[in-house]
Amino acid sequence: MITVEGLKKEYQLVKRDPGLKGAIKSLFYRKYETKRAVKGINFTISKGETVGYIGANGAGKSTTIKMLTGILTPTDGKVTVNGLIPYENRQKNAKNIGAVFGQRTQLFWDIPVRESFNLLKHIYEIPEDQYQETLKMFTEVLNLEPLLGVPVRQLSLGQKMRCELAAAFLHRPKVVYLDEPTIGLDVAVKVKIRKFIKEMNQRWGTTVLLTTHDMQDIEEICERIIIIDDGQILYDGDLQAIKVQFGQKRVIHFELLNDTAFELPANLIGKVDVLKNEEDGNKVSLSFDHQQTSSSYVISEMMSCYEIQDLSIAEPKIETIVEQLYNKGEQGVAHE
Repeated sequence: MITVEGLKKEYQLVKRDPGLKGAIKSLFYRKYETKRAVKGINFTISKGETVGYIGANGAGKSTTIKMLTGILTPTDGKVTVNGLIPYENRQKNAKNIGAVFGQRTQLFWDIPVRESFNLLKHIYEIPEDQYQETLKMFTEVLNLEPLLGVPVRQLSLGQKMRCELAAAFLHRPKVVYLDEPTIGLDVAVKVKIRKFIKEMNQRWGTTVLLTTHDMQDIEEICERIIIIDDGQILYDGDLQAIKVQFGQKRVIHFELLNDTAFELPANLIGKVDVLKNEEDGNKVSLSFDHQQTSSSYVISEMMSCYEIQDLSIAEPKIETIVEQLYNKGEQGVAHE
């Protein structure tokens, strides 16, 4: 569905000296600095995949999305979406894609939401039967009924984002780009939006490319992640695979039966780290490398020394793994 080969995007930025003197000087003599936002990236996305595209601010995520949608023309490299070159076939490409940009709106500000949807129906030339069927489904899944008669400017952020999602999927596009779709939303709205995205992907086989800083979005929606940093891809592969490859650490939280002073069992010294030891409580957390020490061994040693009231094993969080990748500067890692 999406093919990217050697994709690059560079900008010419004007460098200007400070103050009035610098402003006048720049009128006659300008210095330019080349900003390389995307540095020759490669990836392919198959039909129906849900892919998380993540990275720090300024890493090149939004620039990539804008090239895929046809908003920007690449400096170099090739990109095709459903067989089309986006920036050469903008109108044709636009009919097959949907997009939600967290800081931008595609709805019409001063008219009711229903009228915005009706305008989009004509823009995308959606058949009436299909439009009514899709709108009815979206109204039920996203609970839009109370919002359809309200002007967009009167909606809260969460209400507006639900309507934005409906607008992006209204014409049943083959590809949907979601750039920070849950930014600033409360937990209840985020849950509803994640459920909607997964349901549309399963129902129509819609290919979804999601950029977000909320790792919970990635874990619940995406099966694969692409990590970009400074315009280059650090990792491209299965979400669970990266946990196996880079998430060796495990944490077990123990709740001791009695409020006794905690001392690490002798057999665990050098094998685990004590993360939390509350002297006035009965809880302790132990961190260890599960490839060198098994969870069952740690639990067994603790139970031989203490009466355990409760315990839980914490899997490594994806944000922790991503942070490790950035810190280690892993580059050029590719997994199919």
